[in-house]
Amino acid sequence: MNPTPKKILLVDDSNTVLMMHRMLLHGQPYELLFARDGREAVEKAVANKPDLIFMDVMMPKLSGMDACRELRTHQETAGTPILLVTTRGEPHNVEAGYQAGCTEYITKPFDSAELLAKVRHYLGA
Repeated sequence: MNPTPKKILLVDDSNTVLMMHRMLLHGQPYELLFARDGREAVEKAVANKPDLIFMDVMMPKLSGMDACRELRTHQETAGTPILLVTTRGEPHNVEAGYQAGCTEYITKPFDSAELLAKVRHYLGA
C-alpha cells in the first residue's frame, strides 16, 4: 500500500511563478495545491492541512505576511512550515517575514536545486 503523498500548498498571484513551481516539483511524490492570494491560501491550508507552504509576499486580498500571521493562529496550520518566497530581500522585509511566523524567507529568483533541497528537508523525502 502506497503512503499518502505529502501535500504542498503553492501560493502566488503570478501564473508564471506557479507554473515554475509546478515544473520544478513535477515527477516528485507530492500532492500540489494552489492558491492565488493570501485569503485563498488561509482557507485552503486550514481545510487541506498541507505539510509545507510556499507563499509569495506581495499578493491581493491578503499579503503573504498577513496570511502567515493568520495561519499561525489556526490549530491546523500553527506548526506547518511556511516558506515565504519573494523579490523583497531587504533586511527589514526579511525580519518582518520571520516576525510574521515564516519558517524560512527565500528571495527570487531562487535556485531550483536549493528549493528542492528545502522541500526534501521539510518533508523528509
